[in-house]
Amino acid sequence: MHLFLKEMVGDPGIEPGTGRPGRVTVSCRTLQRVAHSRGVDKELPPERQGGKAGATPLRPTRSGIIVPPGSRKAKALKKPDWVIDKERQKRASSAETVWLFGLHAVRDALLNPARERLRLVVTKNAHDKLEQAIAASGMEPEIADPRNFAVPIDPGSVHQGAALEVKPLHWGSLAERCISGAGRPLVVLLDQVTDPHNVGAVLRSAEVFGARAVIGTLRNSAPETGALAKAASGALERQPYLRVRNLAEAMGELHDMGYVVLGLDGDADVMLADAVAAAAGRPVALVMGAEGPGLRQKTRETCDRLVRIVPAGPFASLNVSNAAAVALYAATTVMA
Repeated sequence: MHLFLKEMVGDPGIEPGTGRPGRVTVSCRTLQRVAHSRGVDKELPPERQGGKAGATPLRPTRSGIIVPPGSRKAKALKKPDWVIDKERQKRASSAETVWLFGLHAVRDALLNPARERLRLVVTKNAHDKLEQAIAASGMEPEIADPRNFAVPIDPGSVHQGAALEVKPLHWGSLAERCISGAGRPLVVLLDQVTDPHNVGAVLRSAEVFGARAVIGTLRNSAPETGALAKAASGALERQPYLRVRNLAEAMGELHDMGYVVLGLDGDADVMLADAVAAAAGRPVALVMGAEGPGLRQKTRETCDRLVRIVPAGPFASLNVSNAAAVALYAATTVMA
């Protein structure tokens, strides 16, 4: 926008360098250009924009008001830190890619129309085994030497001669999946379960028993990785895996959707099957903690009830993935 200079204003009757009686020369500091515009001409130097040379130029806001840098108004217009963090995370997420490996994980990702695929590297042997899936995907594979499988995965990974670079899957919101998503009105929430092998196994069990979603957290939860996909053995492509900012808030949302939220705890007095039966047809959310620490205090307090799996003997400790499989079976048996 251009700055239109209409007039010069200052102390009336005084001009720069004009002598007054007594031969005293007065320098008029109030004399200044008056801008009749809604903004500042970006081509003008700072000293012609009302500031000193070398100073930061004034910036107009959307309303056309010029805001000096560092002023209270400028600070008020600054984006909150949480908005900046969210935008930064969104940019990082859009640039993120994942390398899947292993015959099952790669095959199912090639056959998943929702998966954005970028690069496929296979050995001749793996190519022969995946030939139909590769043809269906329309991808042009890179044939690699088994002795020089140059892809950025852990050298110890059992890749079986197949690796696929992809974008992470986006399953939509909690409400979209848990209110009217495919499958039984049953979800699994994982409280700080960070082991990708455990999460992958839970995804497999959730798919087998028809759960609508497996829910973890953005932090302190296993992200979508090649190791998780391989442990899931293809289930990652079909079983929704949602990651939320706050697990307790997600549990509250599920409760508002009509879910009965049941936390698994080995010391609970109520049996899982009895609690599901008492839900009387309402949707069920099963909450499980990591092996060892179990459910966090806030998570326990947010559950409607704490329940346990009935053991056959005195030993009642299960790995979280095994506990998930048993709990899903017990819940679906009662819900059927």
